[in-house]
Amino acid sequence: MGKLFGTDGIRGVANEHPMTAEMAMNIGRATAHLFKKRGHVPKIIIGKDTRISGYMLENALVSGICSMGVHAIMVGVLPTPGIAFLTGSMRADAGIVISASHNPFQDNGIKIFGSEGFKLPDETETAIEEIVFANNLHTLHPSPSELGKAYRMEDARGRYIVFLKHAFPKECSLEGTRIVLDCSNGATYRVAPETFMELGAEVTTLFDEPNGKNINLQCGSQHPEVLAKEVRKAKADVGFAFDGDGDRMIAVDETGAVMTGDRMLAICAASLKKQGLLTNNLVVRTVMSNIGLGLAFESLGIDSVMTGVGDGAMKKEGKPLSELAKIMKVFPQMLINVNVKSRPEIETVPEIMTAIRDTEKQLGSQGRVLVRYSGTQNMCRVMVEGPTPEETERRCREIAEVVDKTLNA
Repeated sequence: MGKLFGTDGIRGVANEHPMTAEMAMNIGRATAHLFKKRGHVPKIIIGKDTRISGYMLENALVSGICSMGVHAIMVGVLPTPGIAFLTGSMRADAGIVISASHNPFQDNGIKIFGSEGFKLPDETETAIEEIVFANNLHTLHPSPSELGKAYRMEDARGRYIVFLKHAFPKECSLEGTRIVLDCSNGATYRVAPETFMELGAEVTTLFDEPNGKNINLQCGSQHPEVLAKEVRKAKADVGFAFDGDGDRMIAVDETGAVMTGDRMLAICAASLKKQGLLTNNLVVRTVMSNIGLGLAFESLGIDSVMTGVGDGAMKKEGKPLSELAKIMKVFPQMLINVNVKSRPEIETVPEIMTAIRDTEKQLGSQGRVLVRYSGTQNMCRVMVEGPTPEETERRCREIAEVVDKTLNA
């Protein structure tokens, strides 16, 4: 049996396996079959970002879903969190996002949510794979009278904007606040500006003219340089850069300094703790988080747990973002992506493990090393944090060279 799902759904180059129209149709069939229940006609929400290949994959998924007697509801271009919200709000049986997140336009992906709007558990993804590769979907088709229908949901964006506005604290106002938005020519290009403007902010929007091929192109959360420059130029209070599907955000403070996601997490956690709203006094952070985040939580008396990979505080505190950011010291961090030919378990490669242990021994408590494979590409990510930028870069490059020599031999 083949393998489709990675750490964040199914990804690949559009029009190449597994991101082909044929495979998308079968994924639609398998998903519809899995969620179909006797005496109930399920419905599946389908949304996408702005990639040109989204049209091809959307139509293939809809065809597969309807062929199994399940209704497909197309919501068009919408951020991934919006599709998750609508899946639960519409009481749909599943939701599908067509996007490759922050990847370039030639890539695309399929991510599936359950009825509550959360990512499917591994066993459900495995069940979909088994159905796809069993090659017997043609024997499961219903009769012509039981085929599903396809609908377009015209007010999907409006519903999501209302939800976002209700999520913003009622006692806070954005009137008089200047905000610059980098929409990455992606899924947030209409939702984000409209939401902030309806909340009263003065909004300047960048990269909000998608053409199917310019998504994430030198813009968005991966490239906040233009945003930082515009924030300074406009004398704005804050800037936000989103990725292609709108589930990742990078902030820029009023001085043009780029705030890491870890700093934003520290700021929000501290604000919630102050209000008595931090559930269980606990924050969950990923293995990619900066070592400084853990130290900040310790100083704040906040518990945290580490997990694998897969905002109203500024107004509440009445302070600029640059002042709030001082809550956490960010240790220098460097990340090098190494394209690899093979992907053996890192722990089974002696050369790499020796390099990691030697570096960790030298860094001690002033740094750490993380080496992991990308969940969506043939790539090994080498991340090192250390006491100084120079030492961090040097040690990261040393490990990356070992990875390159070992896995590309």
